[in-house]
Amino acid sequence: MFAAFPLLAIPVLVYNLIVLGLAGGLRSDQATARLNAPAFSIHMTSNGLWVVSLGDVLLGVALVVLFIELLKSTTSRKVAIINHSLSMILFIICLVEFLLFQGFATSAFFLITLMVLLDVLAGFIVTIVAARRDIDLVGSN
Repeated sequence: MFAAFPLLAIPVLVYNLIVLGLAGGLRSDQATARLNAPAFSIHMTSNGLWVVSLGDVLLGVALVVLFIELLKSTTSRKVAIINHSLSMILFIICLVEFLLFQGFATSAFFLITLMVLLDVLAGFIVTIVAARRDIDLVGSN
């Protein structure tokens, strides 16, 4: 059953915890400031300073999770359909949050929502292509 769980729900949940933890909750306009605040910095060999914010870290984690989700979508097990359905529900939740709540109207959350949409599209497309390939193989025997 864990294979059916959309892993992109983790960055969405973390973002929700960050926003809901701020004063004002869903209407918090402090979300952008909190996400853009420097989390840490790294001195580069070019003598430059790379300042990494909480939003940057969250987007990096979400990209890694998206890669894992794309790998999961290549399986053609029955649980993949449940995963695609749950990913679609997650996308609808993200879209509603982005459009209706002030604390979610940030570039970071928009990009996370876009990643969830790409997961949904890739999952359905890969499943359709795999099913078509299975039908072609059965028809050619």
